[in-house]
Amino acid sequence: MSTLTGTRHLVRLILRRDRVLLPLWVLVLAVLPMSYAASYFALFPTAAERAAYAAGTARNPSIIALLGPVYGESVGALTAQRGGFLLVIIALASLLTVIRHTRTEEEAGRRELLGGTVLGRYAGLTAALLLTYAASLLLGLLTAAGLVATGLPAGGSLAYGLAGALVGVVFATVGGLAAQLTETAGGARGIAIAVLGAAFALRLAGDAAEREWLSWLSPLGWAPRIRAYEGDRWWVLALPVVLSALLAAVAYPLSVRRDLGAGLLPTRLGPATAGRSLGGPFGLAWRLHRGQILWWSVGFGLLGLILGGAAKAAGSSLEGNPQLEQIMTRIGGVSGLAEAYLGATLSLAGLAAAGYGIQAALRMRSEETDGRAEPLLATGVTRTRWLLSHVLFALVGPAVVLAVTGFATGLTYGISVHDVPGELPRMVGAALAQLPAAWVLAGFAVLLYGLLPRLAAVAWAVLAVCVLLGQFGAVLELSQWLLDLSPFTHTPQVLGDHWHATPLWLLTAVALLMAATGLRAFRHRDTPIT
Repeated sequence: MSTLTGTRHLVRLILRRDRVLLPLWVLVLAVLPMSYAASYFALFPTAAERAAYAAGTARNPSIIALLGPVYGESVGALTAQRGGFLLVIIALASLLTVIRHTRTEEEAGRRELLGGTVLGRYAGLTAALLLTYAASLLLGLLTAAGLVATGLPAGGSLAYGLAGALVGVVFATVGGLAAQLTETAGGARGIAIAVLGAAFALRLAGDAAEREWLSWLSPLGWAPRIRAYEGDRWWVLALPVVLSALLAAVAYPLSVRRDLGAGLLPTRLGPATAGRSLGGPFGLAWRLHRGQILWWSVGFGLLGLILGGAAKAAGSSLEGNPQLEQIMTRIGGVSGLAEAYLGATLSLAGLAAAGYGIQAALRMRSEETDGRAEPLLATGVTRTRWLLSHVLFALVGPAVVLAVTGFATGLTYGISVHDVPGELPRMVGAALAQLPAAWVLAGFAVLLYGLLPRLAAVAWAVLAVCVLLGQFGAVLELSQWLLDLSPFTHTPQVLGDHWHATPLWLLTAVALLMAATGLRAFRHRDTPIT
């Protein structure tokens, strides 16, 4: 029997299981760069306007720290820089996909069942890597095709698309290696995300401090240095290919030298007896969710520091372009350009917080399908208490993330305008104003879990629609009825002079109603439903 026997069947199985999620993240991430290019063509039709924009926003140190360097003043160069943070999202999606179909499968016991069939020892890892590599490359090609369709040169578009695709390939392999090191999926995700964080920190430090050698140490720093549309240095593409091959050369031998279900790193033993906090479902839910709350808060706190520091310079760079001023004002909801910029960025934080709420709500689905919910529900724990323990963190988690984001944004923006006591509470309030809309999406995820658990992942598709409407609705001047489909459209911009709290109460009521309906449905359906 070959070491790869059964790989094709495992690929088909993964495709079936990810038939919604995989196309979703590929298509959304492929559309975003195209929309960036289209907006730049519309907003900066002349070279002089692009040069002024590049001299202001695109070359602002805070923006460079967040997105990466800009190597020209063409629409292509500006688009390549604007898509810099997408590299982090591509890397995250890739490593999570590989870990979900390797270590998570082992932890749930499904890989052991499959191993009892005719399955080669390298088949599991190979299937997960091949599918994620293919998805990354498809994403790159779709990105290139979309950019060419907007009018950008084919060579630069292909270079940019392949650069993003190879970032996905590298971090897919990082995920495959991390899956061999620890016996839990959570531990593997922690290792892989820590590597991604270190890569981002190196890239950020190198670009912000103009120490290019630091950026060359990071896989996230290689993609910008291809200089798409400004020279197209194709040889840089060899670096992620070589690194991926080296990582795979380590991961494959490790995958067969360990026992099934075990990891290479020693498992840290917990206490002999559980603490009193684990005596109920809420303590257990806190144990399951606390790591996510911590890392999301740290990440968005750092992001808030960067965005707040860039607000004043970003607002100044928008002056003189009436069309861009109008769009930013429409997105941000206020007339001051710096505050319009802050309103727009905090609305993005609201969308991200909604993603956390969905993730926390869908933790119930994974607990059920992995067989951990049923033993708990067989004890004195009622279905209501078990579900509410997770719903609590689906509501509290986004609040913590947004509060931290607002605090960090207000701190750095307040320092830049010399008014920390005044700006800090304003930015915290503006961030928390996004919370009811985020709760609506979390409530929708609970509703789906209770009524149609097999379709619970559709909540991510709804979030993707909200992202597209929020990011491109104002630029494309879509009809108001279409924009109103997103709960974030109804969020008042509290940075403005006049706003009403009524939409916030209505959105909160809708979220609670959907969550209550999901709870009622869960109490009356069978469990588990797999």
